[in-house]
This record gives sequence, structure tokens and C-alpha cells, in this order.
Amino acid sequence: MERIKLKKLLKNVPVQMVKGSKEIEITGITANSKWVAPGNLFIAKRGGARFIPDAVAAGAAAIVTDLYDPFFPHVVQIITPDIAAAEALIAKEFYEHADDELFLIGITGTNGKTTTSYLVRHLLEQNGERCGLIGTVEWIAGNHIFPSDNTTPDVLTNYKLFHEMRKSECKACAMEVSSHALDQGRVKGIEFDIGIFTNLTHEHLDYHKTMEEYAAAKKKLFSYLKSDAFAIVNADSPYAEQMIADCRAQIFRLGVDLSASGIELTAEGMRCQVHYRQKTYPFHSPLIGRFNIDNLLAAAAVGLTRGYPMEEVLEHLSTFSKIPGRLERVPNPKGLNIFVDYAHKLDALINVLNTLREIKKGRIITVFGCGGNRDLAKRPLMGAAAERLSDVSIVTSDNPRNEDPLEIIRQILGGFKDVRRALVIPDRMEAIHRAVKMAMPNDIVLIAGKGHETYQIFSNQKIDFDDREIALEACEG
Repeated sequence: MERIKLKKLLKNVPVQMVKGSKEIEITGITANSKWVAPGNLFIAKRGGARFIPDAVAAGAAAIVTDLYDPFFPHVVQIITPDIAAAEALIAKEFYEHADDELFLIGITGTNGKTTTSYLVRHLLEQNGERCGLIGTVEWIAGNHIFPSDNTTPDVLTNYKLFHEMRKSECKACAMEVSSHALDQGRVKGIEFDIGIFTNLTHEHLDYHKTMEEYAAAKKKLFSYLKSDAFAIVNADSPYAEQMIADCRAQIFRLGVDLSASGIELTAEGMRCQVHYRQKTYPFHSPLIGRFNIDNLLAAAAVGLTRGYPMEEVLEHLSTFSKIPGRLERVPNPKGLNIFVDYAHKLDALINVLNTLREIKKGRIITVFGCGGNRDLAKRPLMGAAAERLSDVSIVTSDNPRNEDPLEIIRQILGGFKDVRRALVIPDRMEAIHRAVKMAMPNDIVLIAGKGHETYQIFSNQKIDFDDREIALEACEG
């Protein structure tokens, strides 16, 4: 980025006062004191005031804060009571309003965000609209791919990514919007052209405490939409109408305005009939799973609201075959049916197992665990689901983080009616090897919980670990 005068950055920001000159030039903006470079503007967000000395020592030329600090009179201080709002406006200006030139699709819901975002991106690109992506697996800006730190990044990162997308000649961006991001204001100031609601099930209650709070966070996405935007909602969800209550945007209901019937599922994909405006269209997809119908319809709705012909929409969606870590098949020399899936939530695990039960010819062998420092209530529920829907359950570690892996496993086993049906192998590598070793040609091995992740997090270290690579090694050993 080129240097920009402070007065230009602040032209739309409501501030109480500016102590110092607005004529100084700013070389960059950051809310992390460790990343401050000479000439930067440091935004001291909630709790960030204690890092002001570090930012000044690193060369910060100006500070955004809610309280003047007389110990730094030589540094320009911008005083505002709403730092979060100021951050969004400053970022928008610094990154040259790049978001205003992108067609922005925000996708929220407990499950399906990642798959839907990839489908939307694929559809738009097949129709000649270069599309960026921000989500759980990665961030994509043209030919630049960055590993994802969060499903939805912080405000400054979002605007920086939009700027990179515009430089890469992107016309659109498909973006996963998490409930945490909505609650914490990470998408503040972003005007989405389409908001998509996939579903809402028991998850993240360690953060939101109740389903009511969880739903209220999700609803914020739709309260941001303007009258010329579209809200695409899954009408089958009991929370759908709550999401769009008082929403100013045009409403598109999946299951009503666009629906599917006659669904046929196989290990190679699915077929169905799609219904739109009194017409029926045959459709096939190499994606596996009944739940993917909802994701495909959501992506199709984006195309339809963009004015694409239905025939083109379905043709392009039928060419999309794989999402990293989402029922991703692991090709192997033994010819075994091995799938890796990110299902670390109760509803996701149930959906995946029900999907596999519809196409299985032998047993389902499920390898799974639960992450540490996350929702404790789901652990026995996931154990019960695995016991009910699998033929063999191998309970192992996921990302134990700061918890004892054996204690997490004990809580999972609390959901089993008969713990003798659970094979407990705390070492995840050993668990995957055991599953592969016991699998017969008609069996299905599901390795659930980590999906696209290429690491495992313990209390004292983060190690390289990719379920797909371990499964392949097990087949070759």
C-alpha cells in the first residue's frame, strides 16, 4: 500500500478529538502491537491500551484509542468511544473501498458454510466472474492462496483480502461468516449483496451459552442486508423465519422457491429433480450425501439471483467434485472406501453417518474424537450418535488442546449404551491404522473430526498430522 494522509483515513470516522496533526502520512494499519512498523496507525481495541507503549516503541505514528494517554504527547492520538466502528471505517478507507467493487456473498449456519462457499465460487467462476474465497480451509485472492487462521478473519484482514482480490481482478467473494465473527463485529461495515442461512443446530454453546444467543448472532448477518440484496434461507430450518424477521432484503426460500425431489444416492454421487418456477430439471452431482442437496440448492439460488439461466447453473454445479475434508475420498491401492470428513459437530456427524448408511454395502467403521476446550455437552451425544449409526466405533483423540485426551474420551463414552461396542485407541495415528487394517472391501471407513486440517493440537505442542496422509500410509503399510 502507498502512504495515506491521516486526515483522509479519518474523513468518515466520528471521533471525539484528535491530539496531534492530521497531516501525517500513515504507512499501514494494525491492531496487533507485534506487527507495528514505522509510520503505522495502531488501533488499541478492547484491552489493547496496555500495548500502546509497545506500539509506540515499534514506531507507530498514530494511535486509535478511547482514552487520551498524556505519556505519549509526541504520537498522534485519535480518541473515539467506538473503536470497533472506527476500525472498520479506517480499514475501508485505507484499502480503497475495495469491498464496494466486489459482489459479496456471506454464508452463515452451523453446517454447510464451507461446501456452499466452494460451490458458489465454482459457479461464479464457471460463468466468467472471478471469485475470491474466505473461509475455514483457506483464503483465496486470485492466484494467491493463504492458509486460514479463522473461518472469518478480523476486520483489518477482511478488508486487506478484499483489496488483494480487487488487484487480482476478482469480481466477487464467497465468504463464510461465523457466529463468533458476527458477535465480535469482525464483519462490521461490510455490505453483503447476498446472505445465505444454511441451518442452526446444537453447537458453539460454550461461547453463546444458549441457542437463543446463538441464533441472535447469526441473525445479525441478515439485519445488515440492504433492500436490493437477497437473503437466501433454508426454509426447512425452524430458525429460518427468525433469521429474516425485519430483514429488508428480498427473500429467497430454499425448499419453497427452489426445491429438489426424487433424490437417489450412490457412492459415486447423487441424482435428483430440481423444481423452480413450475419447471422441473434433471440434475446430477458427484458430491456424496443428502445434506449436500441443501448446499447445492443454496449455490444454485445465488446463480439464479444473478440472472444465470437454470440450465447453466445446474450444468456448472454438476462439474464440481470435491471440497477439502468434506466427505473427501482417500484414493488408495487397496481400493477401500475411506472418507475423511470435518464432522466435529453433533449434527454434522449424524448427517455424514446417515449419508454413508444410505450407500453402504458392508460395515461403517468410524474413527472420531472431540476437541478439547470446546463444548462439553456434545461429547456424550456424539458418542451416542456414533454407536447408533456405526457398526464399529473407534474413539480416539481429536485436538485435545489443554485437556487430558483420556478425560475427553471418558466423556464421549458416557453416551454409549454399551461401552463394549467402543474400541478406545487414544493415539489417532494408531486408531486410523487399526480402522484400515480391519476394513473389508465393502466396508466404509469414516475418519471424522479434522477433515482438511494438517495438524493436531496438544497442550504443549502442535504437530503435523493429516488424516488423509495417515490413511494412505496405512493402506500402503
